[in-house]
Amino acid sequence: MGLSDTLAARFDVESHGSDVRTELVAGLTTFLAMSYIIVVNPAILSEAIQIEGYGQGEVFQMIAIATILSAAVGTVVMALYANRPFGLAPGLGLNAFFAYTVVLGLGISWQTALAAVFVEGVLFMLLTAVGAREYVIRLFPEPVKKSVGAGIGLFLLFIGLQELQIVVPDDSTLVTLGGIFGNPWAILGVLGLVLTFVLWARNVTGAIVLGIVTTSLAGWGLTLAGFFDRGTITPESLPAAQYDITPLAGAFVDGLSGIDPLTFVLVVFTFFFVDFFDTAGTLIGVSQFGDFLDEDGDLPDMDRPLMADAVGTTAGAMLGTSTVTTYIESSTGVEEGGRTGLTALVVALLFVASLVVIPVVAAIPAYASFTALIVVGVMMLQGLVEVDWSDPAWAVSAGLTVTVMPFAYSIADGLAAGIVAYPIIKLAVGEADEVALGQYVIAALLVVYYVLSTRGVIL
Repeated sequence: MGLSDTLAARFDVESHGSDVRTELVAGLTTFLAMSYIIVVNPAILSEAIQIEGYGQGEVFQMIAIATILSAAVGTVVMALYANRPFGLAPGLGLNAFFAYTVVLGLGISWQTALAAVFVEGVLFMLLTAVGAREYVIRLFPEPVKKSVGAGIGLFLLFIGLQELQIVVPDDSTLVTLGGIFGNPWAILGVLGLVLTFVLWARNVTGAIVLGIVTTSLAGWGLTLAGFFDRGTITPESLPAAQYDITPLAGAFVDGLSGIDPLTFVLVVFTFFFVDFFDTAGTLIGVSQFGDFLDEDGDLPDMDRPLMADAVGTTAGAMLGTSTVTTYIESSTGVEEGGRTGLTALVVALLFVASLVVIPVVAAIPAYASFTALIVVGVMMLQGLVEVDWSDPAWAVSAGLTVTVMPFAYSIADGLAAGIVAYPIIKLAVGEADEVALGQYVIAALLVVYYVLSTRGVIL
């Protein structure tokens, strides 16, 4: 029996209506569609993670390695345990919450933030193991679950617009359109963004990766030619390749000491909530493309892919990166015909293979990598079509969830606004009996937390 036959038998490819070649192509397609995270995750997390004695390029490389390894671990579990064609990696939005809200916003150390991700991953595994997914899902208002992805998308969109200097601070209106045409870096970033949108609109596989690479090559060329300031990292100024992530891996252990219990619980809660429902929503959404859902609209044996997500998150925290989640880009591989875990296995192997280009990854300029935030942010807005805007409770809850996130620069605040608003509006329209007791409890706890927070009792 050859390798092809062995793989076909191991993943039961034929009974899923596929073949080995199709699965291989699907895996490559998914990897190209989601591999931008190798650049974007370090670009975001390196703003919050500072390691004494190591330069920016070295820390960037460490985070990139942690990103690759955690993606490989989670996706291998998805392949071998769940036998589903879904790729996993540190999630956009979750890494923004980690960097901008928890570390830079609340002033919590990055080691403690990793500890929160680790605890969230362990809780996720325990709840998944005992089959508590359905119970946990019922505790959160439906409009929040339907709109959280779009809220995160707007948050990412706002961050990307700021990083490219398309939107800048303003004393009168807080934000305004930036003077991008007076900044050569901003001009190049906008041109890269336009290219990425064009490629994406034309359904080009790996559009985001192609946009990042093309923009980076253009920037490097202009820099070496003397048109741009040479202070930016270029391939010629790369730090020596190094694969030692010891200062990053295991740092979560140090983060478990000297924590504020209430703040830590809130951070763990938010990581858990966003990860849990983002993963569940992604699994259902991607499964629609592959016709994996049963007659009730559920994914059979859903606890298995959820467990892969939980294992990936726990491993990621141990390695030194934010929450790992299932990627909506997996739909590209499913559309190419991927139907089994063999597709996921190919994705995992390609992530491992990408370790050889880590030094080059460190030279990707911010004006290139942050175009991905804007493109993915726009993609994530599609979730708003599932919101029932004619229902007052849905409209208020979803509306606040989506808008408070970018305006308050906090995913946690957006979630809290939506969760608290839902029972209030239900009470106002005489539908209090439709709100579960757990929803009232969580809303009340959030109100207490924010009252104490604004009075300076807690962070």
